[in-house]
Amino acid sequence: MRQSLVGIIVFALAVGGTTACATKGFVRTETGKVNGKTDSLAQELEKTQERTRQNEQKISAVDGKAMGAMTAAETAQKSASAADQKALAANESARVAADRADAVDKSVKRLMYTVVLSEDRGGFQFNKTTLPADAKLRIDELVNNIKADPKGAYFEVEGHTDNIGSKNVNEHVGLERAEAVKRYLYEQHKIPLHRINVISYGQDKPVAPNSNKEGRAQNRRIVIKVLI
Repeated sequence: MRQSLVGIIVFALAVGGTTACATKGFVRTETGKVNGKTDSLAQELEKTQERTRQNEQKISAVDGKAMGAMTAAETAQKSASAADQKALAANESARVAADRADAVDKSVKRLMYTVVLSEDRGGFQFNKTTLPADAKLRIDELVNNIKADPKGAYFEVEGHTDNIGSKNVNEHVGLERAEAVKRYLYEQHKIPLHRINVISYGQDKPVAPNSNKEGRAQNRRIVIKVLI
């Protein structure tokens, strides 16, 4: 009986010891696996952090280039604006100088030709501003005579009306008639625009009474003065 009890105790100790050893081995194995995974994750984290750092450097470089390009573009735009302003200033100075030269040139000119385009001579009809064919022929003759002279010429075109209608309307009509002559001189005969001056006197300078049809026809006129 005693021997049997001893045997049972020995067997129990043997079994308990084996189980304990097995449990410790399992724990060590699982711990090794966990440590391996931890190490692997740490390595991946380090690689990710390195890639992030490299990407941040690339982004900074790109941003620097973009800022440099923007700065260069802004500088170029400022330079272009300054050049435009200088060009405009130079153009204005040239225009002023040309106007002064024309004024001096004009001051020494003398009146050579005067042509009157009135309704009774093939000129504008009542309340009309379109240049009639007969008026164009007379302008053609005038310009041909001027071209025979080698000097430059200035044209002063005056618009006149009768006294029918308001003063403002008549001034407008007179100006439209003078502008029609100016366009014809420029488009048909290539007379420079700066050598053509137009003015409207409207009803203010009649050459005949406005009390009758014949007088009003004479007052509806264009006067072209040529200075050479």
